[in-house]
Amino acid sequence: MSKVWFVTGSSRGLGRALVRAALQEGDRVAATARRPEQLADLVEEFGERVYPLALDVTDPAAAAAALAAARDRFGRLDVIVNNAGYANVSPIETTDDADFREQFETNFWGVYNVSKAAIPILRDQQGGLVIQFSSMGGRVGGSPGLASYQAAKFAIDGFSRVLQGETAPFGVRVLVVEPSGFRTDWAGASMTVHEFPDAYAETVGAMRFAAGQSGAIAAGDPVRAAEILVKMTRRDDIPYHLPLGVNAAEGSIALDRQLLADDDKWRAVSRSADFSEPYPVPFPPMSQTV
Repeated sequence: MSKVWFVTGSSRGLGRALVRAALQEGDRVAATARRPEQLADLVEEFGERVYPLALDVTDPAAAAAALAAARDRFGRLDVIVNNAGYANVSPIETTDDADFREQFETNFWGVYNVSKAAIPILRDQQGGLVIQFSSMGGRVGGSPGLASYQAAKFAIDGFSRVLQGETAPFGVRVLVVEPSGFRTDWAGASMTVHEFPDAYAETVGAMRFAAGQSGAIAAGDPVRAAEILVKMTRRDDIPYHLPLGVNAAEGSIALDRQLLADDDKWRAVSRSADFSEPYPVPFPPMSQTV
């Protein structure tokens, strides 16, 4: 059965690749962007199956209106994709506070705005899939110069875990995608690199150089990633986290092993903080079958 998608950040990169892959599968897509005229070629190729919409995800009313328009156009929304995002580079010490907050407005609050407005639609139709684009940096983190971006991606994970728990009774599933380096312009035109002191050359400077190279030589193929995600929407069993790319897959496993080893090493100390009769707290499962 064909799906109806709502995708933010559709004009470039992984978002655009995902829109095209869904359309090629025979699905219908409400493709949003700040400048929807950039989607004109997709409209010409796929006709009425693609519905371009202007959307600034930082505007809650605009997010709700765009979702309502998409639902009215297609009758339902099966897949909500929060993809819009960007990163600027600056060490924490010299970061402009306004720029830090502006990144967070798009990278986290944009996800919040769209997800919140989508919930009543998904609840009413008793089902749907929310795909949140995080990052390998939102799982592993620690990249110098990317504090705002990676903090927002970590926030997406925490937010989405709660979203999953609250909406699972409505038949809603949540998938957090964690890409590593892909051949997009994420570190090109989409990124601003602020001046920083020489003291950060070996940390922020090195990270910026590596990111700048990734757009041309990164192993990640946006087309393959998009095709994987379209296939995931057809599965009954999906994970909560989905690393995409070799670096994401191996880096996540390495981190998880290190965290498990650290937790096990300090388990006795951790347990000693409780009263003598601890009360276990159940955790929701992170894999989903609906």
